[in-house]
Amino acid sequence: MYARHITTGLHAALQDTPVVVLHGARQTGKSTLARHLVELGHPATYITFDNATALGAAKKDPVGFLAGFDGPVIIDEVQRAPELVLPIKADVDRNRHPGRFLLTGSAHVMQIPRLADALVGRMEVLTLRPLSQGEIAGVREGFVDAVFAQDPPRPPDGGSDRAPAKCVGGLAQRIVAGGYPEAVQRAEEDRRRKWFEAYLSGVQMRDVRELSNIERLGELPQLMAAVAGRSGVLLNYAELGRDVGLNQVTTKRYLALLRATFIVHAVQPWFTNRIKRVVKSEKLYFTDTGLLAHVLDATAEGMASDRKRTGTLLENFVALELVKQVAWSKTQPTVWHFRDHRGHEVDVLLESPGGRKIVGIEVKAARTLNTEDTKGMRVLAEAAGDRFHRGIVLYGGDEFLPLGRDLFAMPVAALWQLGAERVP
Repeated sequence: MYARHITTGLHAALQDTPVVVLHGARQTGKSTLARHLVELGHPATYITFDNATALGAAKKDPVGFLAGFDGPVIIDEVQRAPELVLPIKADVDRNRHPGRFLLTGSAHVMQIPRLADALVGRMEVLTLRPLSQGEIAGVREGFVDAVFAQDPPRPPDGGSDRAPAKCVGGLAQRIVAGGYPEAVQRAEEDRRRKWFEAYLSGVQMRDVRELSNIERLGELPQLMAAVAGRSGVLLNYAELGRDVGLNQVTTKRYLALLRATFIVHAVQPWFTNRIKRVVKSEKLYFTDTGLLAHVLDATAEGMASDRKRTGTLLENFVALELVKQVAWSKTQPTVWHFRDHRGHEVDVLLESPGGRKIVGIEVKAARTLNTEDTKGMRVLAEAAGDRFHRGIVLYGGDEFLPLGRDLFAMPVAALWQLGAERVP
Protein backbone atom coordinates (compact mmCIF):
# COMPACT_ATOMS: atom_id res chain seq x y z
CA MET A 1 0.00 0.00 0.00
CA TYR A 2 1.22 3.50 -0.85
CA ALA A 3 1.49 6.00 1.99
CA ARG A 4 -0.99 8.77 1.18
CA HIS A 5 0.06 12.25 2.28
CA ILE A 6 -3.53 13.35 2.81
CA THR A 7 -3.79 10.91 5.74
CA THR A 8 -2.52 13.47 8.27
CA GLY A 9 -5.26 15.93 7.27
CA LEU A 10 -7.84 13.15 7.36
CA HIS A 11 -6.86 12.19 10.92
CA ALA A 12 -7.05 15.85 11.98
CA ALA A 13 -10.53 16.28 10.50
CA LEU A 14 -11.82 13.19 12.30
CA GLN A 15 -10.68 14.68 15.60
CA ASP A 16 -12.86 17.78 15.44
CA THR A 17 -15.53 17.41 12.72
CA PRO A 18 -18.69 15.27 12.94
CA VAL A 19 -18.83 14.40 9.22
CA VAL A 20 -15.74 13.98 7.07
CA VAL A 21 -16.19 13.42 3.34
CA LEU A 22 -13.37 11.78 1.39
CA HIS A 23 -14.18 11.96 -2.28
CA GLY A 24 -12.23 11.52 -5.49
CA ALA A 25 -12.02 9.56 -8.71
CA ARG A 26 -12.78 5.88 -8.72
CA GLN A 27 -9.73 3.66 -8.11
CA THR A 28 -7.64 6.33 -6.41
CA GLY A 29 -7.57 4.34 -3.15
CA LYS A 30 -10.38 5.82 -1.04
CA SER A 31 -11.66 2.45 0.17
CA THR A 32 -8.14 1.22 0.85
CA LEU A 33 -7.37 4.34 2.89
CA ALA A 34 -10.64 4.09 4.83
CA ARG A 35 -10.03 0.45 5.73
CA HIS A 36 -6.44 1.28 6.66
CA LEU A 37 -7.71 3.84 9.18
CA VAL A 38 -9.65 1.06 10.90
CA GLU A 39 -6.56 -1.18 10.91
CA LEU A 40 -4.61 1.65 12.54
CA GLY A 41 -7.14 1.88 15.37
CA HIS A 42 -9.89 4.27 14.23
CA PRO A 43 -12.90 2.85 16.14
CA ALA A 44 -15.36 2.78 13.27
CA THR A 45 -17.58 0.21 11.58
CA TYR A 46 -16.84 -0.02 7.85
CA ILE A 47 -19.78 -0.36 5.44
CA THR A 48 -19.54 -0.34 1.66
CA PHE A 49 -22.42 0.26 -0.70
CA ASP A 50 -20.69 -1.94 -3.25
CA ASN A 51 -22.50 -4.55 -1.14
CA ALA A 52 -26.00 -4.84 -2.58
CA THR A 53 -27.50 -5.99 0.73
CA ALA A 54 -26.16 -3.01 2.65
CA LEU A 55 -27.24 -0.63 -0.10
CA GLY A 56 -30.74 -2.07 -0.19
CA ALA A 57 -31.13 -1.78 3.57
CA ALA A 58 -29.97 1.85 3.57
CA LYS A 59 -32.36 2.80 0.81
CA LYS A 60 -35.35 0.96 2.28
CA ASP A 61 -35.04 2.28 5.83
CA PRO A 62 -32.28 4.91 6.12
CA VAL A 63 -33.23 5.93 9.68
CA GLY A 64 -33.27 2.36 10.91
CA PHE A 65 -30.06 1.59 9.05
CA LEU A 66 -28.16 4.33 10.90
CA ALA A 67 -29.77 3.43 14.22
CA GLY A 68 -27.99 0.09 14.08
CA PHE A 69 -24.59 1.73 14.64
CA ASP A 70 -23.63 3.03 18.08
CA GLY A 71 -20.15 4.39 17.35
CA PRO A 72 -18.35 5.98 14.42
CA VAL A 73 -19.27 4.70 10.95
CA ILE A 74 -17.40 4.67 7.64
CA ILE A 75 -19.79 4.55 4.67
CA ASP A 76 -18.07 3.81 1.37
CA GLU A 77 -19.65 5.05 -1.90
CA VAL A 78 -22.27 7.11 -0.09
CA GLN A 79 -23.49 8.77 -3.30
CA ARG A 80 -25.45 5.60 -4.05
CA ALA A 81 -27.80 6.21 -1.12
CA PRO A 82 -28.78 9.89 -1.04
CA GLU A 83 -31.67 8.84 1.21
CA LEU A 84 -29.15 8.82 4.08
CA VAL A 85 -28.42 12.54 3.93
CA LEU A 86 -31.21 13.82 6.18
CA PRO A 87 -30.91 10.97 8.71
CA ILE A 88 -27.16 11.68 8.96
CA LYS A 89 -27.94 15.36 9.59
CA ALA A 90 -30.46 14.45 12.29
CA ASP A 91 -27.99 12.03 13.92
CA VAL A 92 -25.25 14.66 14.00
CA ASP A 93 -27.58 17.32 15.37
CA ARG A 94 -28.43 15.01 18.27
CA ASN A 95 -24.78 14.23 18.98
CA ARG A 96 -22.03 16.31 17.35
CA HIS A 97 -19.34 13.82 18.25
CA PRO A 98 -16.16 14.32 16.17
CA GLY A 99 -15.55 11.61 13.61
CA ARG A 100 -19.10 10.23 13.79
CA PHE A 101 -19.24 9.69 10.02
CA LEU A 102 -16.53 9.22 7.41
CA LEU A 103 -18.23 9.22 4.02
CA THR A 104 -16.39 8.29 0.84
CA GLY A 105 -17.64 8.81 -2.68
CA SER A 106 -16.58 8.62 -6.31
CA ALA A 107 -18.74 11.62 -7.15
CA HIS A 108 -18.11 15.22 -6.20
CA VAL A 109 -19.87 15.99 -2.92
CA MET A 110 -21.64 18.96 -4.51
CA GLN A 111 -23.33 16.54 -6.92
CA ILE A 112 -24.85 14.36 -4.19
CA PRO A 113 -28.48 15.51 -3.77
CA ARG A 114 -28.95 17.72 -0.70
CA LEU A 115 -25.66 16.64 0.93
CA ALA A 116 -23.79 19.93 0.71
CA ASP A 117 -26.78 21.99 1.90
CA ALA A 118 -27.83 19.61 4.66
CA LEU A 119 -24.38 19.20 6.19
CA VAL A 120 -23.08 22.76 5.94
CA GLY A 121 -21.16 23.57 9.13
CA ARG A 122 -21.07 19.91 10.04
CA MET A 123 -18.61 18.47 7.53
CA GLU A 124 -15.11 18.80 6.11
CA VAL A 125 -14.37 17.68 2.56
CA LEU A 126 -11.06 16.19 1.41
CA THR A 127 -10.19 15.06 -2.10
CA LEU A 128 -8.06 11.97 -2.73
CA ARG A 129 -6.42 12.30 -6.14
CA PRO A 130 -4.30 9.81 -8.06
CA LEU A 131 -0.86 9.16 -6.60
CA SER A 132 1.60 12.03 -6.67
CA GLN A 133 5.16 11.41 -7.83
CA GLY A 134 6.34 11.69 -4.25
CA GLU A 135 3.80 9.12 -3.05
CA ILE A 136 4.99 6.73 -5.76
CA ALA A 137 8.62 7.30 -4.72
CA GLY A 138 7.99 7.19 -0.98
CA VAL A 139 8.75 10.86 -0.23
CA ARG A 140 6.64 13.78 0.93
CA GLU A 141 7.01 16.62 -1.55
CA GLY A 142 7.74 20.11 -0.27
CA PHE A 143 7.94 22.02 -3.56
CA VAL A 144 4.96 24.29 -2.88
CA ASP A 145 6.24 25.44 0.52
CA ALA A 146 9.80 25.76 -0.82
CA VAL A 147 8.86 28.20 -3.59
CA PHE A 148 6.93 30.33 -1.09
CA ALA A 149 9.83 30.39 1.39
CA GLN A 150 11.67 33.66 1.98
CA ASP A 151 15.03 32.27 0.90
CA PRO A 152 15.56 31.51 -2.80
CA PRO A 153 15.15 27.83 -3.70
CA ARG A 154 18.35 25.79 -4.02
CA PRO A 155 19.06 22.44 -5.70
CA PRO A 156 18.35 19.43 -3.46
CA ASP A 157 21.44 18.25 -1.58
CA GLY A 158 22.05 14.64 -2.56
CA GLY A 159 23.82 13.98 0.72
CA SER A 160 21.15 15.41 2.99
CA ASP A 161 18.90 13.33 5.20
CA ARG A 162 16.04 15.34 3.68
CA ALA A 163 16.90 14.35 0.11
CA PRO A 164 14.41 12.03 -1.58
CA ALA A 165 15.13 8.47 -2.48
CA LYS A 166 16.21 7.97 -6.06
CA CYS A 167 13.23 7.97 -8.42
CA VAL A 168 13.45 5.45 -11.23
CA GLY A 169 11.99 6.14 -14.66
CA GLY A 170 12.13 8.92 -17.22
CA LEU A 171 9.74 11.84 -17.31
CA ALA A 172 7.82 10.52 -20.32
CA GLN A 173 7.29 7.18 -18.59
CA ARG A 174 5.99 8.96 -15.50
CA ILE A 175 3.52 10.97 -17.55
CA VAL A 176 2.01 8.03 -19.45
CA ALA A 177 1.86 5.84 -16.33
CA GLY A 178 -0.16 8.44 -14.41
CA GLY A 179 -1.08 7.97 -10.77
CA TYR A 180 -3.88 5.42 -10.46
CA PRO A 181 -2.31 2.82 -8.15
CA GLU A 182 -3.22 -0.22 -10.23
CA ALA A 183 -2.14 1.40 -13.50
CA VAL A 184 1.19 2.47 -11.99
CA GLN A 185 1.89 -1.11 -10.96
CA ARG A 186 1.41 -2.41 -14.53
CA ALA A 187 4.82 -2.10 -16.14
CA GLU A 188 3.72 -3.41 -19.53
CA GLU A 189 2.14 -0.73 -21.71
CA ASP A 190 -0.46 -3.01 -23.29
CA ARG A 191 -1.67 -4.17 -19.87
CA ARG A 192 -1.91 -0.58 -18.70
CA ARG A 193 -3.91 0.26 -21.84
CA LYS A 194 -6.37 -2.51 -21.03
CA TRP A 195 -6.80 -1.09 -17.53
CA PHE A 196 -7.56 2.41 -18.81
CA GLU A 197 -10.05 1.03 -21.34
CA ALA A 198 -11.91 -0.82 -18.59
CA TYR A 199 -11.72 2.21 -16.32
CA LEU A 200 -13.30 4.59 -18.83
CA SER A 201 -15.99 2.07 -19.65
CA GLY A 202 -16.79 1.64 -15.97
CA VAL A 203 -16.97 5.37 -15.28
CA GLN A 204 -19.23 5.97 -18.26
CA MET A 205 -21.55 3.03 -17.73
CA ARG A 206 -21.80 3.21 -13.95
CA ASP A 207 -20.85 6.46 -12.26
CA VAL A 208 -22.02 8.88 -14.96
CA ARG A 209 -25.37 7.14 -15.34
CA GLU A 210 -25.89 7.11 -11.57
CA LEU A 211 -25.39 10.87 -11.47
CA SER A 212 -27.23 11.90 -14.60
CA ASN A 213 -29.93 9.36 -15.50
CA ILE A 214 -28.90 9.98 -19.12
CA GLU A 215 -29.59 6.96 -21.28
CA ARG A 216 -27.71 8.13 -24.37
CA LEU A 217 -24.07 8.77 -23.59
CA GLY A 218 -22.64 7.83 -26.97
CA GLU A 219 -21.24 11.33 -27.48
CA LEU A 220 -19.30 11.31 -24.20
CA PRO A 221 -16.18 9.48 -25.51
CA GLN A 222 -15.96 11.92 -28.44
CA LEU A 223 -16.29 14.87 -26.08
CA MET A 224 -13.63 13.40 -23.81
CA ALA A 225 -11.27 13.07 -26.76
CA ALA A 226 -11.94 16.67 -27.75
CA VAL A 227 -11.25 17.86 -24.20
CA ALA A 228 -8.02 15.83 -24.19
CA GLY A 229 -6.86 17.59 -27.33
CA ARG A 230 -7.57 20.94 -25.66
CA SER A 231 -6.03 20.15 -22.27
CA GLY A 232 -4.51 23.33 -20.84
CA VAL A 233 -6.23 25.49 -23.47
CA LEU A 234 -8.77 28.19 -22.59
CA LEU A 235 -12.21 26.62 -22.52
CA ASN A 236 -14.61 27.67 -25.27
CA TYR A 237 -17.90 25.78 -25.02
CA ALA A 238 -19.06 26.73 -28.51
CA GLU A 239 -15.88 25.53 -30.22
CA LEU A 240 -15.71 22.38 -28.14
CA GLY A 241 -19.33 21.54 -28.92
CA ARG A 242 -18.82 22.09 -32.64
CA ASP A 243 -15.91 19.64 -32.61
CA VAL A 244 -18.25 16.83 -31.61
CA GLY A 245 -21.57 18.10 -32.98
CA LEU A 246 -23.15 19.10 -29.67
CA ASN A 247 -24.98 22.27 -28.67
CA GLN A 248 -23.64 24.36 -25.81
CA VAL A 249 -26.26 23.16 -23.32
CA THR A 250 -25.38 19.50 -23.88
CA THR A 251 -21.66 20.26 -23.92
CA LYS A 252 -21.86 22.01 -20.56
CA ARG A 253 -23.95 19.20 -19.09
CA TYR A 254 -21.49 16.52 -20.20
CA LEU A 255 -18.51 18.52 -18.97
CA ALA A 256 -20.21 18.86 -15.59
CA LEU A 257 -20.44 15.06 -15.45
CA LEU A 258 -16.75 14.70 -16.29
CA ARG A 259 -15.94 17.10 -13.44
CA ALA A 260 -18.33 15.40 -11.03
CA THR A 261 -16.63 12.03 -11.62
CA PHE A 262 -13.16 13.63 -11.34
CA ILE A 263 -12.12 12.88 -14.90
CA VAL A 264 -11.27 16.54 -15.55
CA HIS A 265 -10.20 19.37 -13.27
CA ALA A 266 -10.88 23.05 -13.93
CA VAL A 267 -8.40 25.82 -13.13
CA GLN A 268 -9.92 29.28 -12.92
CA PRO A 269 -8.27 32.49 -14.23
CA TRP A 270 -6.53 34.95 -11.92
CA PHE A 271 -6.92 38.64 -12.56
CA THR A 272 -6.32 41.95 -10.87
CA ASN A 273 -7.52 45.51 -11.32
CA ARG A 274 -4.00 46.43 -12.41
CA ILE A 275 -4.92 44.86 -15.76
CA LYS A 276 -8.24 46.09 -17.07
CA ARG A 277 -8.52 43.58 -19.88
CA VAL A 278 -7.80 39.96 -19.04
CA VAL A 279 -9.02 36.68 -20.40
CA LYS A 280 -11.48 35.20 -17.89
CA SER A 281 -11.90 31.68 -19.28
CA GLU A 282 -11.04 28.61 -17.26
CA LYS A 283 -8.70 25.84 -18.38
CA LEU A 284 -9.47 22.14 -18.18
CA TYR A 285 -6.94 19.45 -17.33
CA PHE A 286 -7.31 15.71 -17.01
CA THR A 287 -7.03 14.62 -13.39
CA ASP A 288 -4.53 11.94 -14.45
CA THR A 289 -1.96 12.16 -17.23
CA GLY A 290 -1.97 8.40 -17.73
CA LEU A 291 -5.65 8.63 -18.62
CA LEU A 292 -4.97 11.68 -20.80
CA ALA A 293 -2.18 9.87 -22.65
CA HIS A 294 -4.50 6.91 -23.18
CA VAL A 295 -7.25 9.08 -24.67
CA LEU A 296 -4.69 10.84 -26.89
CA ASP A 297 -3.14 7.48 -27.84
CA ALA A 298 0.24 8.85 -26.73
CA THR A 299 3.20 6.69 -25.76
CA ALA A 300 6.46 7.50 -24.00
CA GLU A 301 8.39 6.74 -27.17
CA GLY A 302 6.08 8.80 -29.36
CA MET A 303 6.39 11.88 -27.15
CA ALA A 304 9.99 12.34 -28.29
CA SER A 305 8.88 13.17 -31.85
CA ASP A 306 5.67 15.10 -31.12
CA ARG A 307 6.56 18.39 -29.42
CA LYS A 308 3.01 19.74 -29.33
CA ARG A 309 1.60 16.64 -27.67
CA THR A 310 4.55 16.51 -25.28
CA GLY A 311 3.87 20.11 -24.26
CA THR A 312 0.20 19.35 -23.62
CA LEU A 313 0.96 16.30 -21.50
CA LEU A 314 3.78 17.99 -19.57
CA GLU A 315 1.72 21.06 -18.64
CA ASN A 316 -1.14 18.82 -17.48
CA PHE A 317 1.33 16.72 -15.48
CA VAL A 318 2.83 19.74 -13.68
CA ALA A 319 -0.51 21.44 -13.02
CA LEU A 320 -2.04 18.38 -11.36
CA GLU A 321 1.09 17.54 -9.37
CA LEU A 322 0.81 21.05 -7.92
CA VAL A 323 -2.90 20.61 -7.20
CA LYS A 324 -2.09 17.39 -5.33
CA GLN A 325 0.71 18.96 -3.28
CA VAL A 326 -1.42 21.92 -2.22
CA ALA A 327 -3.56 19.50 -0.18
CA TRP A 328 -0.75 18.78 2.30
CA SER A 329 1.32 21.95 2.02
CA LYS A 330 1.61 24.34 4.94
CA THR A 331 1.07 27.34 2.64
CA GLN A 332 -2.27 26.10 1.24
CA PRO A 333 -2.26 28.37 -1.82
CA THR A 334 -5.02 28.62 -4.41
CA VAL A 335 -4.22 27.37 -7.92
CA TRP A 336 -5.02 29.68 -10.86
CA HIS A 337 -3.82 30.39 -14.38
CA PHE A 338 -2.97 33.77 -15.87
CA ARG A 339 -3.42 35.20 -19.37
CA ASP A 340 -3.84 38.80 -20.49
CA HIS A 341 -5.64 40.10 -23.58
CA ARG A 342 -2.37 40.23 -25.54
CA GLY A 343 -1.76 36.51 -25.10
CA HIS A 344 0.90 36.72 -22.39
CA GLU A 345 0.32 33.83 -20.04
CA VAL A 346 1.67 31.85 -17.11
CA ASP A 347 0.61 28.22 -16.96
CA VAL A 348 0.02 28.00 -13.20
CA LEU A 349 -0.28 30.74 -10.61
CA LEU A 350 -0.14 29.94 -6.88
CA GLU A 351 -1.65 32.55 -4.56
CA SER A 352 -1.18 32.34 -0.80
CA PRO A 353 -4.21 32.86 1.50
CA GLY A 354 -5.27 36.50 1.47
CA GLY A 355 -3.37 37.08 -1.77
CA ARG A 356 -0.25 38.22 0.07
CA LYS A 357 2.19 36.26 -2.11
CA ILE A 358 2.02 35.07 -5.70
CA VAL A 359 4.27 32.49 -7.34
CA GLY A 360 4.13 31.87 -11.08
CA ILE A 361 4.96 28.47 -12.57
CA GLU A 362 5.73 28.20 -16.28
CA VAL A 363 6.24 24.82 -17.99
CA LYS A 364 8.61 24.26 -20.91
CA ALA A 365 9.49 20.90 -22.44
CA ALA A 366 12.67 22.24 -24.09
CA ARG A 367 16.09 21.51 -22.60
CA THR A 368 17.22 25.11 -23.14
CA LEU A 369 15.51 28.43 -22.44
CA ASN A 370 15.54 31.93 -23.92
CA THR A 371 14.22 35.34 -22.94
CA GLU A 372 10.83 34.67 -24.55
CA ASP A 373 10.22 31.89 -22.04
CA THR A 374 9.92 34.41 -19.18
CA LYS A 375 7.91 37.06 -21.01
CA GLY A 376 4.59 36.00 -19.48
CA MET A 377 6.18 35.84 -16.05
CA ARG A 378 7.40 39.41 -16.33
CA VAL A 379 3.91 40.56 -17.32
CA LEU A 380 2.52 38.73 -14.29
CA ALA A 381 5.13 40.34 -12.03
CA GLU A 382 4.08 43.77 -13.26
CA ALA A 383 0.40 42.96 -12.75
CA ALA A 384 0.89 41.54 -9.26
CA GLY A 385 3.25 44.29 -8.08
CA ASP A 386 4.61 43.82 -4.56
CA ARG A 387 2.65 40.59 -4.20
CA PHE A 388 4.81 38.85 -6.81
CA HIS A 389 7.09 36.65 -4.76
CA ARG A 390 8.82 34.43 -7.28
CA GLY A 391 8.65 32.96 -10.77
CA ILE A 392 9.67 29.40 -11.58
CA VAL A 393 10.21 27.89 -15.04
CA LEU A 394 10.10 24.10 -14.92
CA TYR A 395 11.86 22.82 -18.02
CA GLY A 396 13.36 19.75 -19.67
CA GLY A 397 16.95 20.57 -18.73
CA ASP A 398 19.01 19.44 -15.73
CA GLU A 399 20.29 22.66 -14.16
CA PHE A 400 18.97 25.06 -11.52
CA LEU A 401 19.55 28.50 -13.04
CA PRO A 402 18.77 32.12 -12.09
CA LEU A 403 16.91 33.89 -14.90
CA GLY A 404 16.61 37.33 -13.35
CA ARG A 405 15.38 38.93 -10.18
CA ASP A 406 13.12 36.42 -8.40
CA LEU A 407 13.09 34.22 -11.52
CA PHE A 408 14.51 30.69 -11.52
CA ALA A 409 14.69 27.74 -13.90
CA MET A 410 14.45 24.24 -12.45
CA PRO A 411 14.25 20.71 -13.87
CA VAL A 412 10.74 19.27 -13.82
CA ALA A 413 11.99 16.72 -11.28
CA ALA A 414 12.21 19.56 -8.74
CA LEU A 415 8.47 19.03 -8.31
CA TRP A 416 9.09 15.93 -6.21
CA GLN A 417 12.68 16.63 -5.10
CA LEU A 418 12.77 20.24 -3.89
CA GLY A 419 12.06 20.32 -0.15
CA ALA A 420 11.15 16.61 -0.10
CA GLU A 421 11.37 14.41 2.97
CA ARG A 422 11.45 10.64 3.22
CA VAL A 423 8.24 9.05 4.49
CA PRO A 424 8.94 7.02 7.66
